[in-house]
Amino acid sequence: ECPLCLLPQPPEAFPSLASCSHRSCRACLQQYLRLAVSESRVPASCPHCPAALLPSDVHRLLPEPALRDKYEEFLLRRLLVADPGTRWCPAPDCSYAVFAHGCAECPRLTCGREGCGTEFCYHCRQPWHPDGPCAPAPTLATPTAQLAQPEELAHGEALAQAEAEDIKVCPRCSAFIMKINDGSCNRMNCTVCGCLFCWLCLREISDVHFLSPSGCTFWGKRPWSRTRRILWQLGMVLGAPMVISLAAGVAVPVITIGIPIYMGRKVLAGGPGSRRSSLSRCQQCLSVTSSVLLSLFVSPIITALTVGIGVPLVLTYVYGTVVLSLCR
Repeated sequence: ECPLCLLPQPPEAFPSLASCSHRSCRACLQQYLRLAVSESRVPASCPHCPAALLPSDVHRLLPEPALRDKYEEFLLRRLLVADPGTRWCPAPDCSYAVFAHGCAECPRLTCGREGCGTEFCYHCRQPWHPDGPCAPAPTLATPTAQLAQPEELAHGEALAQAEAEDIKVCPRCSAFIMKINDGSCNRMNCTVCGCLFCWLCLREISDVHFLSPSGCTFWGKRPWSRTRRILWQLGMVLGAPMVISLAAGVAVPVITIGIPIYMGRKVLAGGPGSRRSSLSRCQQCLSVTSSVLLSLFVSPIITALTVGIGVPLVLTYVYGTVVLSLCR
């Protein structure tokens, strides 16, 4: 039975995939790949897991030559967009890519496509402007806003501002990213180049970005103000000893006592496939007692490691990163 269409199929209707061991019928895989390519979700992953399908499997499953060519084009574009030295020709109806490594000092680029030859700027990616600085990025407002009445213009500006808050540009590949700015997760992943960036400050981030005193929060619509950020950092510096002492005072007895209790209950309850039912009552008591005694020896070591590693890390962060941020 195919797990996608839930219809019984002969064994030969389930093609094997080189990326994983999941199986689906050929008709479902073909329809899945048609939708993925038409929606530019390339590289396509397995319908059942995040494993990316190999191009050989995609070519084998896609019957239409046009879709196979489109798949190859999307793969190439994903590769070029992820390259920081690639620039795209801004001329209409021209999608030619220019490899511009080392062209920052001499930013005048020329499209090499036959019949185009458009000259544009390496930095702002706009038509070449020899007599002026780089133009600012175009706004999301429509040209018809210039013909509107003052009250209509104000309303249009408000709508444009709302749209600008919901549509931003990837800091690496300049692709438009849309998000409902409702205070949900601000950790964004560009589907074009795979860049991880912060929705609030539009900077490429690491896993500790939202722990840094930058004012960006994991949830929220806007970064914290400078006053609020300074007050929070001062509170962290002044209150860190008390909070750390309180957390350590609670964690030490909880870990020391909780691990033996947990292990005793775990051994007493048993689990699927356990041999508890075949043991006598004396053997069960001996097994529980030995596990508790062993945990009593191990739990102080775990407690010491947790406190000995966790407390210095927190102190280093508070009195290192936070203090440096305050001094700046």
